[in-house]
Amino acid sequence: MTGIPSLFLYGLNTGGPVVMVWGFAVVAFFTMTVGLAMAEVCSAHPTSGGPYFWAAMLSTPKRAPFASWICGWFNLLGQVAVTTGISFACATFISTAATINTSFVPNEKTTIGVYAAVLISQGLINTFGVHLLKYLNNVSIWWHAVGTFAVVISVLAAAPKRQSGSFVFTKFLDNTGDPGWSVRSSKGYVVVIGILMAQYTLTGFDASAHMTEETHNAAMSGSIGIITAIGVSAILGWFLIIGLLFSIQDLSATVNSKTGQPVTQIFLDTVGPKGAIVLMVIVIGCMYFCGVFSITSNSRMMYAFARDGGIPGHKFFHKVDHKTKSPIRTVWLACTLSFILGLPSLGSSVAFAAATSIATIGLYISYGIPIALRLWNRKNFVRGPFHLGKFSYPVATVAVLWICLISIVFVLPQATPVNSQSLNYAIVAVGIVVLYSVMFWLVSARKWFKGPIKQIAAEARGVDVMDPANADKIED
Repeated sequence: MTGIPSLFLYGLNTGGPVVMVWGFAVVAFFTMTVGLAMAEVCSAHPTSGGPYFWAAMLSTPKRAPFASWICGWFNLLGQVAVTTGISFACATFISTAATINTSFVPNEKTTIGVYAAVLISQGLINTFGVHLLKYLNNVSIWWHAVGTFAVVISVLAAAPKRQSGSFVFTKFLDNTGDPGWSVRSSKGYVVVIGILMAQYTLTGFDASAHMTEETHNAAMSGSIGIITAIGVSAILGWFLIIGLLFSIQDLSATVNSKTGQPVTQIFLDTVGPKGAIVLMVIVIGCMYFCGVFSITSNSRMMYAFARDGGIPGHKFFHKVDHKTKSPIRTVWLACTLSFILGLPSLGSSVAFAAATSIATIGLYISYGIPIALRLWNRKNFVRGPFHLGKFSYPVATVAVLWICLISIVFVLPQATPVNSQSLNYAIVAVGIVVLYSVMFWLVSARKWFKGPIKQIAAEARGVDVMDPANADKIED
């Protein structure tokens, strides 16, 4: 309910219904292989560091610092970008909802203002409402599940007409090129870049790993969380896509909607303005909850990375609030970096799609590094209570190959001709992180960065690394 509505226009323009429906099914299958491989590693090493910690544990002692350094920076990039994608989409939908039956006309500046307000409120919840997060999470689960069914049933039941099965399952659309531009992309190219909507929707499941230290039975709960997140999202996501596509009344009017959001236009065409407001509130609620917990996950990862000196200002950010036992400073670091990453939307028509590409690439590369290391050093891998048995190596191999493919695909141009307005700046953001992490490692970090060794050693002694009272024990 976050990824699909926010990228629905991208999906319609980049392959159309056939790619949206079947692309989602294909992506769900390969994403599950990634999730299963991650769940196996998570069960063996449940910690808030997630992939960053796993990379060190699964590498050789000599290469562990470099592996965790690179993995940490890609995971940080992905975490920040996915928060940007979620909360910016929430702000966009709030702005769009405000236009229904009003004279309000949003622009880039007003949307940025709403985006800032959304991030601040989500940061405040993660600052002062930490004890409420588990209750909010339960509300969020039901909001997403019941909300998805409510949206789909409402639009299908109220639709004056429904699209044919041929349209939903076979219709191909390509609106990636300027009508005046003579060069067109091949269908295969459009299909490949069109799966972004599905892959972005099915991401961020490493949140379960980052939160394992704050759960019971961590060696199993994190793994179950990863698999459940993918499985439920795949089923509900496919159901949502099909329901929305069947409910389209006028394809041209939906794609070129004055609201800027085809999902909003579908609501208006089926349930009317008042009903559309109700359904928009459901979607916005899903996005808002998702953003809250994205910041929660993001802050835990940054705290774990700062704990070992991995980010600038690590001494300042490596602090857990004594009252809430939460890393408050990294909560606001996450909000600030996410806001900065959203600023290009002021001057780019494809900035949001680029942000989702950055999120997908950053996160999946950070997932792929420990999975690949688990394959490379498989003789030294000690399984946890969750493992795949004889399917472990084949599943992990498929997962790594899939991650390599999408990491290349999602930096490709998403519209033609390519200019300052249509540039997919994912390549720029990813390039900066690669250049910074590698160059800084060669110049300085390799001399002092040792990876999560303090955390590993402390955990070996049975120290609760998330308890601020144990800070001295971790340092020792």
